[in-house]
Amino acid sequence: MAKDQIANKNLPLDDDEQVAAMQIVAFKLRDEEYGVNIFQVQDINGMSDITRVPFAASFIKGVINQRGSVMPVIDLKKRLGIEETPYSNSARIVTVIVGDLQVGMLVDAVTEVLTIRSKLVDPKKTVSDRAMEKFLSGIGNIDGRLVTMLNLEEIVNAN
Repeated sequence: MAKDQIANKNLPLDDDEQVAAMQIVAFKLRDEEYGVNIFQVQDINGMSDITRVPFAASFIKGVINQRGSVMPVIDLKKRLGIEETPYSNSARIVTVIVGDLQVGMLVDAVTEVLTIRSKLVDPKKTVSDRAMEKFLSGIGNIDGRLVTMLNLEEIVNAN
């Protein structure tokens, strides 16, 4: 993974902004960049053998052995309705914790850890598809670089 980067590093953070800043793990799905709060990320691993599970939801790629436990892996492109493309050597499984659930998310590449001021995250929904907007929590603007923030609670919900 690339080295940590502090966004807007030329602008000093006052005490209120330090509290309002958050770190995100940024990753690619096709040509778009997405992010999740670093506090929800437990691990980032390379691809491993994924065992298919019959009758699982269509976005469940399968399960893997994660330190002796069986963990479901979500094909994030499929879950978000993004056109599927083959995964390369850069593909990673990002292990996230949502409530009591541990889930792997298959992504094309993890780019870096970013710090973003909360006031630079636009919570407005910019998606025309009402079914898809529940998966997004906002759009982060980091020095003109747009990162779509994901709502993991909805993504792991099988309904």
